[in-house]
Amino acid sequence: MDADIETVLQPDICVVCDLNKIDRRGCLGAPDLIIEILSKSTASKDVKDKFEVYEESGVREYWMVSIEEETVLVYRLDNHNRFVAEQRPCVSGDNIKVGIFDDFSIPVEEIFLGIIDFKD
Repeated sequence: MDADIETVLQPDICVVCDLNKIDRRGCLGAPDLIIEILSKSTASKDVKDKFEVYEESGVREYWMVSIEEETVLVYRLDNHNRFVAEQRPCVSGDNIKVGIFDDFSIPVEEIFLGIIDFKD
């Protein structure tokens, strides 16, 4: 079975709703939600390379969180299996609807609470 696995990525945060995808080694298949914390050293990989892999793999929702700018970019998979930006970048004062759950949203300012100096 391991011979079938071609790509392995380690996101900063992932949510897997189907427990059958989880084994002792991790998630087999696409997580439902992935959140990447952008940093100067990894931003280009997260924005381009990982974006493309997550889209091709069928990740339903992908968030890119910029600590530097205190913004969140939210992408959701559309009916054509392509990521589409849900709206403009989310900032303090906005609520992000978590698309993989019904009736659940997160205020953007709560994402950045307690971060004193996480910037590169």
